[in-house]
Amino acid sequence: MPRVVAVGELVRVAGFALAGADVVAAEDGEGVRSALAAVEADPDVAVVLLTPAAAAALAPAEAEPGADTASDVVPGRPLRVVMPP
Repeated sequence: MPRVVAVGELVRVAGFALAGADVVAAEDGEGVRSALAAVEADPDVAVVLLTPAAAAALAPAEAEPGADTASDVVPGRPLRVVMPP
């Protein structure tokens, strides 16, 4: 069954576990990038929920011309959704 994973600061993502989502706490940019790489490598993950801070941490790495942004839909990659502030 496809899974939903919430990635970001623990205080923002912990409650998603109550709804059945997997939760990956990542408090800094490096943690977000490594967590996202691991989560998106799992073929069972369909949706990744990102906190605004987690999405912002991805922005510098993905700001190069032609790079995917945090909210782009990319075939073969789980759908990324950024939570409202």
